[in-house]
Formats: sequence, C-alpha cells, structure tokens
Amino acid sequence: MKEYVKKYGLRVGAAVLVVVLIVVLTTVLMHGRAGVMSNLTGAISNPIGQAASAAVEWVEGIYGYIYKYDQLVAENNSLRAQLAQAQQAAIDASQYEEENQRLRELLNFAEKHSDYVMESAKITEWSSSNWESTFRISKGEANATNPIEAGDCVVTEYGALVGQVIEVGDSWCTVRTLIDSGIDVGALVGEAGAVGMCVGDFALMQEGLLRLTYLSENAQLVEGEAVLTSGRGSIPQGLIIGYINQVLSEGNGQSLYGVVEPACNLGSLSQVFIITDFTIQE
Repeated sequence: MKEYVKKYGLRVGAAVLVVVLIVVLTTVLMHGRAGVMSNLTGAISNPIGQAASAAVEWVEGIYGYIYKYDQLVAENNSLRAQLAQAQQAAIDASQYEEENQRLRELLNFAEKHSDYVMESAKITEWSSSNWESTFRISKGEANATNPIEAGDCVVTEYGALVGQVIEVGDSWCTVRTLIDSGIDVGALVGEAGAVGMCVGDFALMQEGLLRLTYLSENAQLVEGEAVLTSGRGSIPQGLIIGYINQVLSEGNGQSLYGVVEPACNLGSLSQVFIITDFTIQE
C-alpha cells in the first residue's frame, strides 16, 4: 500500500483536485442550478415519484368508487324497501276500501231482508277442472257462527245469486256456481212472473252463461229482462239470477229458451255470503 501511495499518490491527488475544481467551477457557472449529480438523481427519482403518486391516486380512486358503490347499493336497497312498503300499504288500503264497500252494500241488502240469516266467507280455492264450476269457502261446521247446510244459497253483497253449497266440511264448504252444469234453480221472468228453470249447460258454462228453460205455457221472453229466483227449495224468492242475453228456439222450434248472463261477476269474487236461514214467503 505504501508503495502504491508513493508511486500513484501524486497522480490520485492531482485527479481529486481536478474533480473538485470542476465541481466548484460548474457550480459557479450554473449560478445555483442543479448539477450533474442532482440532475442524474432527479432523472431517476422523478419518474418513481410520479409513478408512486399515480398509484396512490389510483388506490384512492378505487377506494372512493367502492365506498360510493356501497353507498348506492345501500340507498337502492332502502328505496326498494320503502317502495315495497308503500305498495303494500296501497294494496291494504284498497282491500280495506273494497271490504268496507262490500259491508256497506251488505248492510243495505240486509236491511231490506231482515229475515235473512247470513254468514260471511272468503273464497279460498277455485276448482281447476274444466268440467265444473265450483269453489271452496273459508267457513264450515266448526267455524261458522250460523250452521251451514248443503243446499244453502250463496250470494254477493248486492244479493245476486252466486250458487249453492253442495258439501260442508269442518272449516270449509264447496259451492257450485250458477253456470255449473249440475245447477238447477227455480226462476221467475217477465212482468207476468212466468215460471221456469235456470239450469247449467256444459257448452254455455264455457262462456260463463246458463240456460232458462222449462217455461210455463205462453211465457214471453225479451232480451235484457231480469231473471229472479222463484223461491223453490232452500233459495229465497226474489234474488237476482241474471239477465236474458239471447232468446232461442228449442230443437223442435215450438218452444223458446233463454240464454242468461249471471248478474254476479264470478271472475271478480273474493268474498261471498251464505243465506243459512230465511222466512219462507207464502
């Protein structure tokens, strides 16, 4: 080492001195501007700093997006829940209004027929068969206030005939509607009160209609006339069955029959009333 210093020390010292002089002179000439080393360091550090800054901004952007997305999802769920509540409230209000209207109409009907004993019931199930038109109601032997029997008639709150009870269970009954092919109801028609029978007809059942036939001699039928119950059997007199839709000839052309459209809209029924007892008119 000593030999190296003796041999090259002067040259190394001279080289160091030259470098120092160059650095000093460069600094003086550049008047405070960045030197070569500073520029080199800056050239390396600036891109790294920019990349780091961009990465931080990207992460912050992703975090902000996720945070905002979560807020939007929460807000959307809240709005959906509020909308569902509002819709349910509207449905409930509509149902209550319909129920109140039915009860008001029933009250008017009951006031006109104070001798009727009636039981209210909800329709719970319609028959799925194409061969019959029946439905079940929510009252039976165990849960009815008034005893229900097979043959009792079923009406709307307006007093329009719907059908008859054909089967009674513990907490349900089966009702055969007016258009069922198995129905037969005594009928009165026209100003003279001609007597006839309203009977179910399978072909007419598909159209929501029934037949008025077995009319008394010289009975006259007019389209649009009301058809009422005659009071035969367990059905009180004077209930509206429907209106004559068409007047047609029987097979031999010697007699007429009527096609009757029920006064009740079977497709819109949700609640019915069973007449369990009444005073028979003499």
